Amino acid sequence: MRLSVIIVNYNVKYFLEQCLYSVQKACAGLAVEVIVVDNHSTDESRSFLEPSFPGVRFIWNESNEGFAKANNRAISYATGEYILFLNPDTLVPEDCFHQCIRFLESKQNAAAVGVKMIDGTGRFLKESKRAFPSPLTSLYKLSGLSVLFPRSQTFARYHLGHLSENENHEVDVLAGAFMMIPRRLLDEVGSFDETFFMYGEDVDLSYRLQKAGCKNFYFSETSIIHFKGESTKRGSMNYVRMFYTAMSLFVKKHYSGTRASLFIFLIQVGILTRAFLAATASLLKKAGLPILDAATILTSFWVVKYFWNTYIRQDVNYSPNTLWIAFPVFTAAFLMVSYYSGLYDKGYKQSQLVRSTVIAGLLLLSGYGLLPETMRFSRGILLFGILLAFAVMNLLRQLFIELRLLETDDEDEEKRQTLVVANAADFDAINNLMLNAGMQERVLGRVSPGFPNEEPGSLGGIDQLPVLINKYRVREVIFCENGLSLKETISLVSKLPAVTRNKFHASGSRSIVGSDSKNVSGDYVAAAKKYRVAKPINRRNKRLFDISLSAFFIISFPVHLFLQKRPAGFYKNVFSVLAGNKSWVGYASANKQLPPIHAGVLTSTALPFLLNELPEESLQKSDEWYASEYTVMLDVQKIRSGYRYLYY
Repeated sequence: MRLSVIIVNYNVKYFLEQCLYSVQKACAGLAVEVIVVDNHSTDESRSFLEPSFPGVRFIWNESNEGFAKANNRAISYATGEYILFLNPDTLVPEDCFHQCIRFLESKQNAAAVGVKMIDGTGRFLKESKRAFPSPLTSLYKLSGLSVLFPRSQTFARYHLGHLSENENHEVDVLAGAFMMIPRRLLDEVGSFDETFFMYGEDVDLSYRLQKAGCKNFYFSETSIIHFKGESTKRGSMNYVRMFYTAMSLFVKKHYSGTRASLFIFLIQVGILTRAFLAATASLLKKAGLPILDAATILTSFWVVKYFWNTYIRQDVNYSPNTLWIAFPVFTAAFLMVSYYSGLYDKGYKQSQLVRSTVIAGLLLLSGYGLLPETMRFSRGILLFGILLAFAVMNLLRQLFIELRLLETDDEDEEKRQTLVVANAADFDAINNLMLNAGMQERVLGRVSPGFPNEEPGSLGGIDQLPVLINKYRVREVIFCENGLSLKETISLVSKLPAVTRNKFHASGSRSIVGSDSKNVSGDYVAAAKKYRVAKPINRRNKRLFDISLSAFFIISFPVHLFLQKRPAGFYKNVFSVLAGNKSWVGYASANKQLPPIHAGVLTSTALPFLLNELPEESLQKSDEWYASEYTVMLDVQKIRSGYRYLYY
């Protein structure tokens, strides 16, 4: 056997599907075995992948053993002259394996090789070439000097910034996402150290290879796509902890004395620094827009109040206490209404901003009318403050959309945001995938992998893709590898605008995968039904409805004491729903394919679980319909029909 390809999978079945399709094409003309070790995935990887890849040897672990142990288990089965450790969230071009083996053979079999990696947007991944960590190297990286001087041999040593990404180099560290090593060298130095659960194994193995006289090479003549951020979420607190724990293990294993103590200290500083940055980034990502809206609203009110007092009603002095209450109250009302209307969910709609502003404005103006005369101030300040705040928030969002910092869910935008590079047959397959995912309206049209006159019905040829992206303000391009080779695709994506999202689809596969950045979890489109009950806005509104209805039942308790057969059971359910242990309406069956929701007092049949006598198949169909068509009014209908059973 010439080559053994080893892949460790953990809950990334769609990415692994695309990876295996690319690996199959790269194996042409070589004697290759592919071994996949699954670390107890819970995303049904086995039933999804095993039937589609009969030539792949799958090993299904009963627990998550970690990256090192899973790879070592696969090595015990491998028979290849060369071993390739490959991440599941990668795509390899057709000539990748051939080129790497040819390169290793030119080095007389005393070398290991890694390759040039780019992310889903075409950006070069700096970890493709790295030096061993040292106290000073780590200090320069943690202090930000490596960013300020990205080409410096001293300050940017961690990622060897002084070495060109387009030339071959001898390096210290090979990236675990792609490491090709002669089997005899692994037998000599040993495989991965199982002390490392995730991260650091590649650094440790690279170090031991170099100590044994092996040379590690960065090979730039072939490139792979590495989506990253899949098995763990980069930038998360968990990632920070795992990464720096791995670095500590490496230092304790290979360094000693003062050098090790200094390094451990710097690592602890790094943990605290990265943890702070990760927490800050997470807060800004989740709350950045609401915080900006709150600042905009408060500023707008005070600006209007200043001009009102200065130019319109100079003779009136408004109570500062009243204003300090009114302005924050409107701001809080706006943020609450916006949250439940979905304004801060992924995909901005201007109608949500209008609705949130109108509802919050009506609440404030209604509350103003209830104030005693001594506490009232000009309605003009309220009205014009609301209008100014709306105008500024709308302008800011339009600016963010223009800069592509904010995604839009506007129907007209969505209809013209995706181009598909594929032949006619694969274009139909991708359209069907998008249709099943409820995203068919996003597809603008097809780009031919050749020239337009060769492919009737296409918007243009591949040479016109950059022009089409600019002309139609395209945000996303889907590449089908049967429409264009992966080698050509990888070369092309690095030349497209950085704001363009790229996704990839292998002919015959059941998914489309991609990633906007190396630092975020990847995205995928799969032939799976979309359920309305899974949408964040509907989940929030369902919970809000549960709380509101429970509060209503508590306030109106005398009525229910007479109407309910067992009031004690009824109010036990009321408080259980209020505490978040139950929902008023849940599923009638234990269908694990549906989005999870709390167990219901009633089920989708409007009956309690114990009273359902329909066949299991009928109950599943009822749940399927409920999850697909969910609205709060659907819960209202179920409760109205099953009110008399709410004591169960």
